[in-house]
Amino acid sequence: MRHRLRGAVRRLYERLLEREVSGVPTHVAVIQDGNRRYAREHGEEKTAGHRAGADTTERMLEWCADLGVEELTLYAFSTENFDRPREEREALFDLISEKLRGFADRPEVHDREVRIRAIGEIQRLPERVREAITYAEERTEGYDSLRLNVALAYGGRAELLGVAREIAHEAASGACDPEDVTVSEIEARLTTGPTRVVDLIIRTGGDERTSNFLPWHANGNEAAVYFCTPYWPEFSRVDFLRAIRTYESRQESWRQTRAQRAAALIRAAGDIERNDTTGLDDATHGGEEIEDPADPDSSVI
Repeated sequence: MRHRLRGAVRRLYERLLEREVSGVPTHVAVIQDGNRRYAREHGEEKTAGHRAGADTTERMLEWCADLGVEELTLYAFSTENFDRPREEREALFDLISEKLRGFADRPEVHDREVRIRAIGEIQRLPERVREAITYAEERTEGYDSLRLNVALAYGGRAELLGVAREIAHEAASGACDPEDVTVSEIEARLTTGPTRVVDLIIRTGGDERTSNFLPWHANGNEAAVYFCTPYWPEFSRVDFLRAIRTYESRQESWRQTRAQRAAALIRAAGDIERNDTTGLDDATHGGEEIEDPADPDSSVI
């Protein structure tokens, strides 16, 4: 009885949150943290936690499609994850391969026209993972309603370092002028990143850090960040709606700040104009003459 009542209250709260959401971010990026801790607390193997997390990933894709999010980037395997025990890595690679192929074959993915793409240092991954990536990308390459980026062997600093080295080599050989390097030029070279700037980063599992995830696309755009305590397998639609509410609050705060700055600029411009007019009146109507320091006849003390 208590469980049923709790479920009813949660559904009511979810509907309330939905009504409060007036706009959604275009691009959401998720750091799926807590799979191993979830498994440990449930007395299961780490692989069970990763599989439970993969189920949440499927639900997350549905939530984004329902709410109108246009791009979703999932941090599935970082460059630092290569340091994990071999057995765990291999199990992860098997799961990633299985899920990529499964996603690419799901009717919902094709009905919703989801385009799947892997980003990161793909060449570092085992052949079976690369083959699964190719399969998923080719099966969905004609779609564009919702983009799903799966970050595999991804590290934001490594990506930026690669671009910096590339530009440095070209500059040293005279192929490019460093003065001509622009923001657009760097973005064009970030071939392993997403297609849009990130509006909202979500991290589950309780840690409050972004862990080298999309530093150019997120921090440069001042993305809203939502940290929450549920492990990724426990992440719910209510948690997602709360994250979107945080994004909306951030956007509203940004609009208010911009409006306040514009008003302050207008007031400052008005003060300057009044001061200039007062000075002109003093100079032309008997006020104290203002000496021009550029005039050699002026006696500036």
